[in-house]
Amino acid sequence: MADLPRIRNIGIIAHIDAGKTTTTERILFFTGKTHRIGEVDDGEATMDWMDQEQERGITITAAATTCYWRDYQVNIIDTPGHVDFTAEVERSLRVLDGAVAIFCAVGGVEPQSETVWHQADRYNVPRIAYINKLDRIGANFRGVLEEMKVKLGTMPLPLQLPIGAESELDGVIDLVEMREMRWSLEDQGTTISYSPIDPSRLSEARTGRENLLDYLSHLSDQLTELYVGGSEIPVELLRKAIRQGTLSRAFTPVVCGASLRNLGVQPLLDAVVDYLPSPLDLPPAKGHHAKKDTEVEVPCNPEAFCLGIVFKLQANREAGNLCFVRMYSGKIKEGQTVYNITKKKRERVNRLVRMHANHPQQIDQVEAGDIAVMIGLKGSQTGDTLGVEAFPILLERMHFPEPVISVAIEPKTLSERKKLQEVLAVLALEDPTFSVKENEETGELIISGMGELHLDVLVTRIFREFKVEARVGKPQVSYRETISAETTHTEKYHRMIAGKEHAAVITITAKPLPRGAGNRFISDLPEGVLPDELVAAVERGVTAAFGSGVVYGYPALDIEVRLIGAEFHQASSTPLAFEAAGAMSFDSACRAASPILLEPIMAVDVLTPSEFMGEVIGNLNARQGTIVNVESKPGADHVRAQAPLVAMFGYSTALRSATQGRATFTMEFSHFAEKVGGFGESR
Repeated sequence: MADLPRIRNIGIIAHIDAGKTTTTERILFFTGKTHRIGEVDDGEATMDWMDQEQERGITITAAATTCYWRDYQVNIIDTPGHVDFTAEVERSLRVLDGAVAIFCAVGGVEPQSETVWHQADRYNVPRIAYINKLDRIGANFRGVLEEMKVKLGTMPLPLQLPIGAESELDGVIDLVEMREMRWSLEDQGTTISYSPIDPSRLSEARTGRENLLDYLSHLSDQLTELYVGGSEIPVELLRKAIRQGTLSRAFTPVVCGASLRNLGVQPLLDAVVDYLPSPLDLPPAKGHHAKKDTEVEVPCNPEAFCLGIVFKLQANREAGNLCFVRMYSGKIKEGQTVYNITKKKRERVNRLVRMHANHPQQIDQVEAGDIAVMIGLKGSQTGDTLGVEAFPILLERMHFPEPVISVAIEPKTLSERKKLQEVLAVLALEDPTFSVKENEETGELIISGMGELHLDVLVTRIFREFKVEARVGKPQVSYRETISAETTHTEKYHRMIAGKEHAAVITITAKPLPRGAGNRFISDLPEGVLPDELVAAVERGVTAAFGSGVVYGYPALDIEVRLIGAEFHQASSTPLAFEAAGAMSFDSACRAASPILLEPIMAVDVLTPSEFMGEVIGNLNARQGTIVNVESKPGADHVRAQAPLVAMFGYSTALRSATQGRATFTMEFSHFAEKVGGFGESR
């Protein structure tokens, strides 16, 4: 049986290149999961088990593993840092209890650090911060703390201070136990030596300790009395107060180190078990009762009805789909039948395993508060709730951004088309930000994703992993359509189908909504004018038409459609007629409402050495970019800009060329804006 107070479900979140996977490799080594340390730079990282992850040196899929530290079970999700794989971070944060946010001591709070931090805010995830790479040239511990305050709106509370910096980094000062810690290079940092604080560093350490006690005194009356009275404060009382502040998110505890040099990882593990929550420390999960239509709380109780959420799907050709499940209530045993509450279907759990990266370890059951992989669930998808029919509680569904970039893909031979379609269906099941549709006019298969890298990775998987030969077109922008005026339209539908008359007359108004408001359908018909089933048929027709666009066939957005009039005849008014009238009236109304084309505008963040600033800004301006902000950092400048996606294709190569390969950038979808000049010049 799981010991809930001794379980930690944590994620490791950060910007690309902050050292997430390197830190996880050290955690696995020091907890005894691996007997040697795999390096990202060598393509041998345990958690980056996909071929492409090892080749590209980045994390693509959130790998899960379980390890043990001080008799605590630590379930770790190593999440990607690249913005194209933001869905992996989002679905991991949904099910985690706590997180370790890693910041590069040189780069500080970088763009994707902000993105994942705010994602964690949305799910109220308690965090500890780990400032990594203090051995790098340009490392600035205090600078990162200041950026955390300004950019993240959190109060960083250092529990450690670095001894030295850059190549002189020698260890850390532990402000909780007021001692110095150093790591032995001879045994890869396994041996830690402790010593009293050197007199030359005592003043700085005392200031840090005073700051720590000052914050904690607001959380504990007992600690305040001892602090004011000048008495010795027990370490356990300090740790209890730090834990309390971490769980309430009053501040963010900060530890530091240099993972590549095996320095600082064990105290980070101590901080995880000492300060991050167990499943019992968090408020009950909130769910929606499918039959009673009410909100309910789901306490973490292994003896209650079973309830869990599928937060990740991974295709496996031998075992079938691997469903990563976080349990919130009850327990599920191997061989048990579970009820997919979202799909309203029963499924059998053939096997239950814990994953160590991509190596499974069989287990008999998984209980509330724990994470495991279920094999044998054929119809379950990311976001589905698993439970029992007697307790149909739907846990909150996850929301993912819309894909903004597309490519056409076709098999090299006609015989491979069916296989390609099956592979694309598997990938779409795995990844909620990847979509597939067939162009009705040309028969082309169009795949869409979050960015060039995202699609490149998926296409490479199709070739290598699934062994499908295909041709891929050039990336195309996924535009949207909307209207810019309000209009009213009456649609008369009359058809004889299979000898039966189908007729409908409806009047709708279509009007534009503010950007980002989404689409909506509202019926303004008085009671009794039209049966509910025919109103629902009109809504189905309009909703289907939203996806077909107005002029160019791109999805329509930010449009409100109101049903304001209808005629009902007992003999000929059928759902088929009203659904068709709904779609046709939407099409006619929107064509008369000054339709416009919208293009995706991307938020672009570039970190460049100062001497290349002119080239970077010039290049962005040439791509119709708007510079939003320029911030100077030691040795580098941070440029924030917005630019149309269509103008940003090939930017990675252009930036490398302009900066001798020394600048880095991230790009993510910001908003849709009107495209001036149709399909010619971008605005």
